Amino acid sequence: METVLIIEDDSSMMRGLKDNFAYAGYNVLTAMDGEKGLNAALDAKPDLIILDIMLPKVNGYEICRLIRKEKLDMPIIMLTAKGEESDIILGLNLGADDYVTKPFSIKELLARAAAFLRRRKLKEKEVFKFGDFHFDIAARKLSKKGSEIELSPKEYKLLEFLLKKQGKALTRDEILNSVWGYNSFAGHRSVDRFVTTLRNKIESDPHNPAFIHTLREIGYKFSD
Repeated sequence: METVLIIEDDSSMMRGLKDNFAYAGYNVLTAMDGEKGLNAALDAKPDLIILDIMLPKVNGYEICRLIRKEKLDMPIIMLTAKGEESDIILGLNLGADDYVTKPFSIKELLARAAAFLRRRKLKEKEVFKFGDFHFDIAARKLSKKGSEIELSPKEYKLLEFLLKKQGKALTRDEILNSVWGYNSFAGHRSVDRFVTTLRNKIESDPHNPAFIHTLREIGYKFSD
């Protein structure tokens, strides 16, 4: 049974989240302030964390930062009443995997949680399949219906990163640091340019992409 930690200070929302996740078959841990939530995350090391941003004692941003500082890689889904893009970007840059803006559909949240947990189990796999494509990491090969598609080294690294982070909202800075490196002089335009060239190779309609989706003012998300 997978364990989900819910850190939320609103009692009515906490009850609803706890009941729904328990009904869906998860072992549920709860905390109603940031300090208890952080301690629970570090001690129990749950499989997934549902994290409110505005919390007493320690806010969600700091919790996320400290969890990642400890090299814990469980998925973190932020719950926020704020719709400001800057708040979302901050959370993603601190290591959150996704965000849901209140009010939200509990069914959608459960679906996102289940998807992240599935992907975590497949994190180390060597072959990815999406649409008609096969991407073999060990062979460094992308093919479609048996025909190989040539990728530049940077396109290969970008596609590998997107596939390994499949379903996660990725900021341009996160993509830059992971694909180009922290010391690179490349900027956001480089990310956008290589996303465009990669789309031209894997999307049947690059202007209406099925795989690499643009998140306005944030970055990109790969989904199949």
